Amino acid sequence: MAADSLLTIDDVRAAAQRLAGRVDRTPVISSAAFDDASGCRVFFKCENLQRAGSFKIRGALNKLLSLTAAERARGVVAYSSGNHAQGVALAARMVGTTAIICMPTDAPALKVEATRGYGAEIVFYDRLKDDRAAVARRLVDDTGRVLVPPYDDPAIMAGQGTAALELFQEVPALDAIVTPVGGGGLMAGCSTVARSLSPGITVVGVEADTANDTYLSLQKGERVTIAPPPTIADGIRPQSPGELTFPILRENLSEVALVSDDEIIAAVRFLALRVRVIAEPTGAVGAAAVLSGKLARGARVGVVLSGGNVDPGLLIEILQGR
Repeated sequence: MAADSLLTIDDVRAAAQRLAGRVDRTPVISSAAFDDASGCRVFFKCENLQRAGSFKIRGALNKLLSLTAAERARGVVAYSSGNHAQGVALAARMVGTTAIICMPTDAPALKVEATRGYGAEIVFYDRLKDDRAAVARRLVDDTGRVLVPPYDDPAIMAGQGTAALELFQEVPALDAIVTPVGGGGLMAGCSTVARSLSPGITVVGVEADTANDTYLSLQKGERVTIAPPPTIADGIRPQSPGELTFPILRENLSEVALVSDDEIIAAVRFLALRVRVIAEPTGAVGAAAVLSGKLARGARVGVVLSGGNVDPGLLIEILQGR
């Protein structure tokens, strides 16, 4: 299947209609301090302020609303280090069904607590030993529930793309759009919108330099699998891009920018202390790319701050510069 037929802007627009009034239309903000420091004119799409603390509710709820009533009644299964877990748990509660979430044993405590708080049951797995997708598939086989993947699903990608749809409605003239890339669902959706509304735009995905599976995959022209990556950005640790997302990224991305953990930490700190916005490390990788000079000076850049679910202890360490 061609990438452009897998996901279109019409799919994203349909998702936006489904989600209207159910998820927050998050603010787009700018900061003179950030612009001065980065040399760009930056417009932040604040998904850190979204329900459940990240963009993930968009895709999860769009997926659940796309199911039949009978499918929804069976309940759902998902796997996630945190934000997709919270998104699916909240979406399940919103549509009146139940969720079982597979989470790694080292998932941030804040994200585990929040997922339980939305009413989901949690099954833990060992990130270094277990295949999380296989753990989830076994649960699906055992329970008859519906799998809600973190990114490799057209309804998930379309839901995530609604963030970019809103951004372009508020700031139509952008030179570049920047989002984190983990499994690629957010970027697949956002890049589809960007290429449709502004064909000549520069589309930049951002990965941690230790979690560079998409960067390497684009270089090689096929999906590459890396070892479990060590990075402070826990939301972009997939070891390979998605089977469905990768063809879309390959078609739509201008480049993948790589940022170090130090650059991510500096961005989280700058956002908190100078922009007065709390972003988790993963949520700040796009800001890190701009702040560290990886985009053309003077460009008008839309940056998706993808999440704000940062562990309080980690945030304190970052703010204190430890």
